[in-house]
Amino acid sequence: MIAQSEVSMDSIVVGRSARMRAVFEFLRVIGNSDSTVLITGESGTGKEVTATLIHQSSRRKHRPFVAVSCALFSETLIESELFGHERGAFTGAIKDRPSRFELAEGGTIFLDDIDDVPLSMQVKLLRVLQNRTIERLGGTRTIPINVRIITGSKRDLKQMVAEGKFREDLYYRLNVLPLALPPLRERREDIPILMQHFLERYFRRRGEDVPPVSDVVKEAFMRYTWRGNVRELENACERIAQTCTCGTVRVGCMSARILFRAGAQPSAAAAPMAIPQQTVPISLDDRLREVEAHLIGWALKVSGGNKSRAAELLQIKRSTLGDRINRCGLGKLAAGEDASEGVSSRGSSVPAEESRVPSV
Repeated sequence: MIAQSEVSMDSIVVGRSARMRAVFEFLRVIGNSDSTVLITGESGTGKEVTATLIHQSSRRKHRPFVAVSCALFSETLIESELFGHERGAFTGAIKDRPSRFELAEGGTIFLDDIDDVPLSMQVKLLRVLQNRTIERLGGTRTIPINVRIITGSKRDLKQMVAEGKFREDLYYRLNVLPLALPPLRERREDIPILMQHFLERYFRRRGEDVPPVSDVVKEAFMRYTWRGNVRELENACERIAQTCTCGTVRVGCMSARILFRAGAQPSAAAAPMAIPQQTVPISLDDRLREVEAHLIGWALKVSGGNKSRAAELLQIKRSTLGDRINRCGLGKLAAGEDASEGVSSRGSSVPAEESRVPSV
């Protein structure tokens, strides 16, 4: 069960790690401020949801929250999208269009991907921050605005300033209240609670309770790198909820990508076989036995030599695994010896550098 203080509006801002507790405390402190907030973090860490949380904890919560991804618009469109336009400003402008700032009047505007705003537009954003006014494209009126501005960036703006890709004066205007969201790999202790949170969400949408989750699945989630951060984890949980029909969340319910890439570090699992470039005969049966031996060796190492767990990883019966271990000459690995050395289907050693996670 997730405490109310740890999740809002069924959001992805969930966690009990020290890093996330610090984030929640910072959000509590800045909630009623009108100062500009700069949220930084990798893709999928929850920047927009965090901005929404700031808005909902502020005195502006009953006014609009407008989120805009600056990465969605080309350089020619972004000015019209952000600042609006007057009728006749350009071909196709048949009526006035209010700016996103006007739509957020009295509330909060979240400008995500601020690092993608071209230099030509950055000076106009600077004027908005300085003067709290905007001018529509093709217009001459100065329109006052009353909005709180929150921005999000997936890149280091300070580094972009050093590279001449971002205005220094705009950076300092945006960086009044900086908030860095940690990637999931830096708060792995939150993975179980996030996993439970999302499984509950998607199983309930099916009108079902969350089934038990096997230890192997939990371990795979803990070991996986989650390059897509919380968003990727949420998608993985949704997939499980849509495909699991066995009463228990088992290995077969997981994405193969997560299963094989979570099993171990790069030297711990099996490598896909290279395709010969020469037009010489090869034995398909021998190659298939080699692949089988690589994968069994990977499963035995990941499971610490536990045949039951290795069989579950490979989605075969334990008795079947025993037969294949004997056929591939992997008896020493099954007995707990160093799996990183591997054994080919003919019993010869396989170099450790070949023992990598297969591409799935």
